[in-house]
Amino acid sequence: MYKEDRAQFWEDIYLADDAGWDLGGVTPVFESIANELIPGKVCIAGCGSGHDAVMFAHRGFEVTGVDFAASAVKALAAKSEEENADVQILRSDIFSLTPNYDNIFDYVIEQTCFCAINPNRRQEYERLMCKIIKPGGKLIGLWFPLDKIITDGGPPWGTTIDDVKSIFKNGWIIEREEFPEISVQPRKNREKLIIFGKR
Repeated sequence: MYKEDRAQFWEDIYLADDAGWDLGGVTPVFESIANELIPGKVCIAGCGSGHDAVMFAHRGFEVTGVDFAASAVKALAAKSEEENADVQILRSDIFSLTPNYDNIFDYVIEQTCFCAINPNRRQEYERLMCKIIKPGGKLIGLWFPLDKIITDGGPPWGTTIDDVKSIFKNGWIIEREEFPEISVQPRKNREKLIIFGKR
């Protein structure tokens, strides 16, 4: 078992108030995309305290937020209640979503989940996405951090665009790819939006 596979590893980061991936608000790129999508069932993988989960719920999506850490799930529950957002909250390892959630989601939102899992599990992550996303559904990813290499260690574990494309190659089609103008400043050119459609 890798350290990242333990819920307590992530809980300790929250308890230390060191969740550097939390933007403190909605991700501008996802907010923009939410306005373009037909509402459907969306899974936020590694949802953290749930800013994006609440935003998608307010836009009429049926949202499932999944996170490992008790503190994250608690924060999302409080935020959902406070903002009157209907979000299904799962405190779970994302890898345990299958088989119960196979072919359930129209969309999966990926941001800092892929870089949080051990790189040796990336093929497994792709297989998971293939199972839980409906045919014709989309994996909407802000792939990050592109300025870090695997040997730098992690999490977050570095990746490259070529790595991501080589993993999501069979059974996927790239529907959109860009460095978003509206990426938050600290992540400009360190993340790339790639939307993969499941064939």
